[in-house]
Amino acid sequence: MIRTFIKLYGVDMTQALEPAPAAYGCFNEFFTRALKPNARPIPLDPDTVVCPADGTVSRIGAITEGRIIQAKGKEFSVLELLGGNPDNAEPFTNGRFATIYLSPRDYHRLHMPLGGTLREMIHVPGKLFSVNAATTANVPNLFARNERVIALFDTQIGPMALVLVGAIFVASIETIWHGVVTPPTGKTVRTWDYPANPPVLARGQEMGRFNMGSTVIVLFGDGVVDWDESLQADTIVRMGQTLGRLRAQTAKSSDNRQRTA
Repeated sequence: MIRTFIKLYGVDMTQALEPAPAAYGCFNEFFTRALKPNARPIPLDPDTVVCPADGTVSRIGAITEGRIIQAKGKEFSVLELLGGNPDNAEPFTNGRFATIYLSPRDYHRLHMPLGGTLREMIHVPGKLFSVNAATTANVPNLFARNERVIALFDTQIGPMALVLVGAIFVASIETIWHGVVTPPTGKTVRTWDYPANPPVLARGQEMGRFNMGSTVIVLFGDGVVDWDESLQADTIVRMGQTLGRLRAQTAKSSDNRQRTA
């Protein structure tokens, strides 16, 4: 099955830490395979926001009055996406978003766009619609209806959200600090707070994985990040490449805070 999958989807095994298909004990070990060291180098510039995953840009841009573009003619709300808590949604009302779709052939571990301290994790049960381009263009509120795991971080430039969206055939979603979050699914929203000894993750560090293909959505607040102008819908991206940069005044303020500390 693994050999057939590699051939069918054109998976590049030369970058895998273990390139031999027969070395994997099960399909999921292969699907969540690690990469060779330095296969995805992280830019040295600390003001660079890095792409969290291998995949394709679905949409990237500005959040307007709490609304995010899903596809042409379709939007959804930050409030719905983040599970209905206004306090969590408010910092992103006029912020920035980037939606990255991971196809079956892609590397399926997720990494931090910017260093941060975990404040809260939320599991929102929901549908498991496919998240490919055709479905995204036709199913209203897709990302706010599918099952998802939301990780809210405090960073040097304010709140950052990483939303791991489930999809058809996704066996589970997991994070490095919790392990498998789903399953179980159930019908009730689950929340974990981290008031004491919260996980602190560096820029580029692995934070979770999909145990099948899906989508990750990155959210930042207003006026803190400028996305790379070369990125647009359907752009192929790789984990670790430049997704954007901290705005000059934001980066300067961060440097001042570090020197004061």
